Amino acid sequence: MKRILSAIIVTVVTLCSAAGAMAQKNEFNPITTGVTSLGIAPDARGASMGDIGAATEPDENSQFWNPSKYAFAYSQAGISLSYTPWLRKLVNDIALLNAAGYWKLGGGDNQAVSFSLRYFSLGEVNMNDGEGNVTNTINPYEMAFDLGYSRKLSESYSMGVALRYIYSNLGFGDASSSETTKGASAFAADIAGFLTTYPIIGRNECQWSFGWNISNVGSKVSYNGGNDPAFLPTNLKLGTTFTFPLADYHNLALSLDVNKLLVPARPRQADYLTETGENDTQAYEDAVQQWKDTSPISGIFKSFTDAPGGAKEELREINYSIGAEYNYNQQFFLRAGYYHENEYKGNRQYFGIGAGFTLNVIKLDAAYMIATAQSSPLDQTLRFTLSFDMNGIRDLLGRK
Repeated sequence: MKRILSAIIVTVVTLCSAAGAMAQKNEFNPITTGVTSLGIAPDARGASMGDIGAATEPDENSQFWNPSKYAFAYSQAGISLSYTPWLRKLVNDIALLNAAGYWKLGGGDNQAVSFSLRYFSLGEVNMNDGEGNVTNTINPYEMAFDLGYSRKLSESYSMGVALRYIYSNLGFGDASSSETTKGASAFAADIAGFLTTYPIIGRNECQWSFGWNISNVGSKVSYNGGNDPAFLPTNLKLGTTFTFPLADYHNLALSLDVNKLLVPARPRQADYLTETGENDTQAYEDAVQQWKDTSPISGIFKSFTDAPGGAKEELREINYSIGAEYNYNQQFFLRAGYYHENEYKGNRQYFGIGAGFTLNVIKLDAAYMIATAQSSPLDQTLRFTLSFDMNGIRDLLGRK
């Protein structure tokens, strides 16, 4: 007996929403992808501001948000470790672990290399026979490793790229099964840009930054030999951050990010009805096959025009985040933000709050999620990030 777990994450996220209310209007149509864990914010800083990071100040975790920011990092090198217990209202053994870091190259302070490694564990899953007896226990997981390079093209603008290897092992096949479910591999790339300026407003020098990132452009993933390939969560992120001084050593940054999945929506059978109200099965099956045959690059362009509801539904596919970060002398941080996804596209809506403390070369950040969607299992999600300034560690050790 074969067990397939390839749709676990999509199913869980779908259950997060108030699907019953949406079904009444038959408009609930979230975009489904493979390896959806790639879209989970790994670090506490970005999560506490409502999943924001396209144009915020560079830090060790910029690889996820916008790798081009590393070229503007202040320190010569840094590394971070993040831990997120995930969906703790449902289970207690799902978690995301992430490591990220960078190193500035050369003496011109205008380029950097970076990396990140993420591991998303779905805990233990018991396999049962027809009588309910446990026959096996598996540990499904997803992981990704990437390397990035960023460079300043001018005093105010940089660009960056990242290459990523992805492996997803969510399925299991019994020896008695005629089919085997294997782990799925894929390759993807990001391309990003970051612009930062320092306008003078009144008597104060402020900072205004803009960022963009097209992430996870790559091959499809399939768990059954290519019969049902799934798109990667290719995403377009645009953001801006405005930072201004409140007083000596006190600064406040306000940020806005918008996101759109560059993935075509799977056709719905409800959109293929005849004049008599019956399902046009053949037309629906043809549309599904055409969707399966769409290449990832073609899917990016199709994602802007494929919504059955036209421009109205296309706008529903745009998610937004607003957030703020207060810092005192780059040593103490308070953060808050809000993330909004349309109710018909997944209904992930939540506030984020958090704080950070810097002590010499070590920084600790924590974030807490408060869901506003009713009965959301994403509610009360915690994140922790520990970061190290490698430049400062070197100086403490006396290595000039």
